[in-house]
Amino acid sequence: MSAAIDSGSVMRFPVGVRLQHDRTRERWVLLAPERVIELDDIAHAVLTHIDGRSNVEAIVAALARDYGADPGEIYGDVIDLFSTLMEKRMLAFAPQLT
Repeated sequence: MSAAIDSGSVMRFPVGVRLQHDRTRERWVLLAPERVIELDDIAHAVLTHIDGRSNVEAIVAALARDYGADPGEIYGDVIDLFSTLMEKRMLAFAPQLT
């Protein structure tokens, strides 16, 4: 990975990757060409905030508010999830808007 994810990082799904409810599996999945990743409820909750505009700090704050959890605990989990998905090329940095 070329750059580290931090609180100011803004993420997006690469072209061809999308969050979708799979009726056959009866669960949320991350779909990419020839790949499917089944998501647990926590991963789904995090990934619903990926919009190409919200940074990690905003996503963590929204999750902490929605679930009444400590942002410090959520932050590490979000970074781990995003890092794993970046390694699998299922998530990318959004272009920087100037």
